[in-house]
Amino acid sequence: MSKKLLSLIAVVTIISGMGLTVNAEGIAVVDVPAVVNASKQVQDLKKDQQLKTQEIVKFIEKARKDVAGISDANKKKAAEEKYNKELIAKKEKMDKDYAQKLQALDQSISDQITTKAKADGYDVVLSKNVVLYGGKDITAEIIKVIK
Repeated sequence: MSKKLLSLIAVVTIISGMGLTVNAEGIAVVDVPAVVNASKQVQDLKKDQQLKTQEIVKFIEKARKDVAGISDANKKKAAEEKYNKELIAKKEKMDKDYAQKLQALDQSISDQITTKAKADGYDVVLSKNVVLYGGKDITAEIIKVIK
């Protein structure tokens, strides 16, 4: 069985087990990757991440140049350790900031989907990649809201 079919069976089983009745008109689908790719906030976050990555690359190049200019072995080793610690701290901060911003964007997109679904009277919204057939595709409407 394919993953999509298994996911669909799981969703139907959960809905049935909860005693919910959902008519086909109350189901919407969203192409989440398309929404994410269309998000200006996501595009801005990617650009910001690229800039920060370039800054780290410049830092590494400078550190290598500085270390290469040191002839004393002990001073060279101390400089390498200092730069490695700085690099690790910069990388950890960058990763932490990115993860926090990404989580906030994910929540924002989820909130927009929920708001749209409630406003239009949908009982269930599923990711388009787990639905084989059916459901009202509200992807374009969500993209308009998040841009």
